Amino acid sequence: MDEGFWQRRWARNEIGFHLNEVNPYLRRHWPDLRLADGVRVLVPLCGKSLDMAWLAQQGHAVLGVELSERAVEDFFREHDLGAEVSVEGDFRVYRAGTLEIRCGDFFALSADDVSDCQAVYDRAALIALPEAMRRRYVEHLGNILPSNCRGLLITLDYSQEQMSGPPFAVSDAEVQQALGRRWRVELLERANVLDERNWKFLQRGLTRLEESCYRLEAHLAR
Repeated sequence: MDEGFWQRRWARNEIGFHLNEVNPYLRRHWPDLRLADGVRVLVPLCGKSLDMAWLAQQGHAVLGVELSERAVEDFFREHDLGAEVSVEGDFRVYRAGTLEIRCGDFFALSADDVSDCQAVYDRAALIALPEAMRRRYVEHLGNILPSNCRGLLITLDYSQEQMSGPPFAVSDAEVQQALGRRWRVELLERANVLDERNWKFLQRGLTRLEESCYRLEAHLAR
């Protein structure tokens, strides 16, 4: 999978992964992180997620990272936000108030870029990547984020033999193994979501579809 895959998905408006509501796991579990007002939240592979606006409404500064310029422009347009645009290093940067989205390759993000991020929210990044890229993503995230970072991770799990991703199946065992070295990982909620709301997955032949929400807390050790 290369960056052209996602650019084509956005160009053709094939964005079934985009939710037209704020994620319910975010609403339920974010307050339990007990983050201070004004804490900056990193949202990797953010698309045009409504979750970013919700986080800003809770008093957070938000730093999204997204490959598709169309997704970034759509976010600010759909929220009636006039963004200031600049070029900083490898990124085209859009800013409006406490909301910032960096348009470019997530793997070009540096520790300096996220040095003031004390929280992370991943609803659609890990599950968007094939296995080899997931390992690289987790490693990079752990390398650049501050050691006092907390956050939420939301995953999907199903039989990968029944459907090719994205979204990709990410098991609990993979989450614990991949993130456990650098994060304390706590499963907060798991639900079977293979029903009429997810009829596209039923059509593709899935017999099991589970969503899981995890609390993450970074270890001090690197």
